[in-house]
Amino acid sequence: MKILLTNDDGFFSEGISKLKEYLSKNNEVFVVTTDRNRSSSSHSLTLHRPLRLRRVQQNVHVIDGTPADSVLMAIRYLYKDNLPDLVIAGVNDGANLGEDVIYSGTVAAAFEARLLGIKSFAISLACIDDEPKYFDSAFFYAEKVIKIIKSIDLNGNTILNVNVPNKPLDQIKGIKFTKQGSRVYQENIIKRQDPRKNSYFWIGGHLIKTNNSENTDFWALENNYVSITPIKADLTNYALLEKLMQIN
Repeated sequence: MKILLTNDDGFFSEGISKLKEYLSKNNEVFVVTTDRNRSSSSHSLTLHRPLRLRRVQQNVHVIDGTPADSVLMAIRYLYKDNLPDLVIAGVNDGANLGEDVIYSGTVAAAFEARLLGIKSFAISLACIDDEPKYFDSAFFYAEKVIKIIKSIDLNGNTILNVNVPNKPLDQIKGIKFTKQGSRVYQENIIKRQDPRKNSYFWIGGHLIKTNNSENTDFWALENNYVSITPIKADLTNYALLEKLMQIN
């Protein structure tokens, strides 16, 4: 199988470099990704400056743009005559749950591939910076998701969003197919001053509330299951649209 790997953490992240090594045993693997961390870049494309593409080694390229740029460059330029069968975005360093998928460059990269006609999924390890990271668990389940994708018919604007508990493999109970949960942050703007007395700002915040009811992605992770959520690019509220069409 021909697999394209990308991410938003950058080429040097453990999640993508070791996933390439893991999957290359049984697949032809290409990597096109960002040359640095571009987390939370969402689905932005670079349109107002030139992009720089650099070959690192055979079938491995980096780009000074966004995750969506990486996928577009791979499918429309680098491998247009040798298209991948599947695009995997990840393994992301940190979970992508609930509304966070709106901001995620990892999820956006998977969507870009799907919009270009290639099946795809995003996969994330639900870890935080100050704890050991069990990427091997994510690699194991990435292979399982590949088999799932082969067996189903994903419609044209749907991807799978996969989140793996940051646990040793023997502590993960299995897979749950889930819906998106929800969490609300209290956003804070932190104002500071540099040595030249110029103001600068950090966007920060803390969690207020989480909808982690059963069968949500949050619930699955909290109960040591891998969460697989089908999500789609069509954001239309069809129930409201039907009501609006009845006006006048």
